[in-house]
Amino acid sequence: MTTTARRKTMKSPPAVLTNAFYAFYDLHRPAYAAFAAARLPAEEAQIAVSHLFSLIADNWTTVVTERHPSAWAWERHTQVIARRSGRTTTVVEDISLLHHQLRLGIDQIASLTGTEAATVAALLAAADREAGDRTGRVRLWASMIKPVASAEARWRHAFRLRTAAV
Repeated sequence: MTTTARRKTMKSPPAVLTNAFYAFYDLHRPAYAAFAAARLPAEEAQIAVSHLFSLIADNWTTVVTERHPSAWAWERHTQVIARRSGRTTTVVEDISLLHHQLRLGIDQIASLTGTEAATVAALLAAADREAGDRTGRVRLWASMIKPVASAEARWRHAFRLRTAAV
């Protein structure tokens, strides 16, 4: 713990680091707050987001040295949410909530979580498969697919290609 006398002798962080933190805060806070509000009661959500950004600010010089600062922050955020809610969620559930309930796009989710857009798309596909298992959509789609004779015809059918050959 630092004393007031010691704080006066400590150098303040460079303006670039301070501005970078505020840019990070402005970019991510709304989505972090919405995610927390979807998982926690309103007051708990505010506390969780405040705690997270306090943690990020305290460790900002370390956070910016990470390959993906957003991934570092997102991991801490989901840990805080899990601890406060008493329930740990899967990455697939988190991505699904961000996309389906909070209406964020794949690129926005990738930026928020510090993952690649292709990974987000794959996780969304997994979420849709899981949802299909619960709702029966998978069986519905399987019954709608008609068997076709040749490999080329199956390929065209899979990609919905319309040519004179089909």
